[in-house]
Amino acid sequence: MPAVGIIPARYASTRFPGKPLAEIAGRAMIYHVYERACRATTLEEVLVATDDQRIFDAVRGFGGDAIMTSAYHPTGTDRIAEVAERLSAVECIVNIQGDEPLIEPEAIDEVVAALLEDRNAAMSSVMTPLTDMAQSQDPNQVKVVCDLRGYALYFSRAPIPGLPAGVTPEVTPWKRHIGLYAYRRDFLLAFTRLRPSPLEKLERLEQLRALENGYRIKMIERTRDFSFGVDTPEDLQRVREMVEQQLVKES
Repeated sequence: MPAVGIIPARYASTRFPGKPLAEIAGRAMIYHVYERACRATTLEEVLVATDDQRIFDAVRGFGGDAIMTSAYHPTGTDRIAEVAERLSAVECIVNIQGDEPLIEPEAIDEVVAALLEDRNAAMSSVMTPLTDMAQSQDPNQVKVVCDLRGYALYFSRAPIPGLPAGVTPEVTPWKRHIGLYAYRRDFLLAFTRLRPSPLEKLERLEQLRALENGYRIKMIERTRDFSFGVDTPEDLQRVREMVEQQLVKES
């Protein structure tokens, strides 16, 4: 198999317990993520990796594929790696966030294609222009800068690149990082065995571990920002309205 999508999902979220099972348009959030991921043409299979029987049963209940994993993984990446250990025939593993019910299948296809076409890259991810000056200062909006070949140089919660005082650029220099990743399977297994790196711990950004250990991350740029994660009940209400609007357009 060239590529498999894995959706890590846990019940015990600190800010929003039970989030994967929150109702959106009559279905659990995890259903919407799974259904949209299944539309990606590059994925041979989509799996939900969870440590909770309620999520496992919900996924199986709507006909999806789910795998039970350890309850002691510190990150979703570690949870995905546990599943990847069992998928020896897979070349590419895609990490699809379980709280992204508006994920675009085309974005998944693009990160897979970018990785499979570039043998120098260990992983690939997505960025989009960040046009709002206030958002560039927001530490919750992760920024990324790249070299001229499209490989990530650095990720930060700070506004990178920095601008001299009084300078207003004609075109926004900031790129927002979106947490959709494709990994080569062998790299993913090696990555999760590495110790958290110094810059990773300072910025609280796991992808810096790859850069600090000399691995290349190929970035693709999408002109339209498709990502909206659900972190709070307020986010959930907004997503409910957005999903219902999309369902009306598609009907």
